Amino acid sequence: MATRKDQVLDAAIQVLGTRGMRQLTHRAVDEQAGVPPGSTSNHFRTREALLSGVLDRILEQEIAGWNRVAETMAPDETVPRDKTVLRDKTVPLDEDRFVAVLGSLVDHLSSRDRVLTLARLAVFAEAATNPALQRRIGEAQRRLLTWAAPLAAGLGLREPRQLKALLALIDGLLVNQFANPDPEFDAVPAISALLSGLR
Repeated sequence: MATRKDQVLDAAIQVLGTRGMRQLTHRAVDEQAGVPPGSTSNHFRTREALLSGVLDRILEQEIAGWNRVAETMAPDETVPRDKTVLRDKTVPLDEDRFVAVLGSLVDHLSSRDRVLTLARLAVFAEAATNPALQRRIGEAQRRLLTWAAPLAAGLGLREPRQLKALLALIDGLLVNQFANPDPEFDAVPAISALLSGLR
C-alpha cells in the first residue's frame, strides 16, 4: 500500500508530466494528491527537496521497467524470471529479442507511461541551471548504470560508456517523439543500429 509520501510524490509526477515545471508547487501537489493543505511541505520543506524526492520516485519506476525487461529476457530454465538475472554476467542474451523487448519498453514510456517520462524530462531540463539537481541526477544515473551493467554485459556491452550511449539514445528517441509525434514511431531500428555500432 502506498504511503502518504508516495502519494505526494506520485501527485508531483502527475503535475510535472501534465502541467510542466512552472506549475509544480506544494499547493498544486496537495490538490492533485487530494490531501490536506500543507501535506506536501510536511514531507518536503523546499521545492528542491520535492524535486529530489520526485527524482528518487522516478528512478524506482525506471528500475521497475528495466526489471520487466530483465524478466522477459531471462532464460526459462537457467535463470529465475526475476531481477536475479542481472546478477549473472555469464548469461548471453539474444540480441534480436532484447531489441524487441527494449523497443516495447520505449513504446510504453512514450504512451502509457507518458506522464512519468515527461516528468523525468522536466526534471532533467530544470537541472541545466541547478547544480544541486545535477549532482542528484548524476547519483541516480550511476545507480541505474550499476544496476543495469550485468544486463548490458549479456549483450557484449561491458564498458559504461556503451550503456550510457544506449540510455542516451532512448532519451533522444523519447524527446523527439514528444516534440514531433510520429504515429509510426518504432524505436527498434535505432536501437538495433546503435547496438551493432557499439561492439
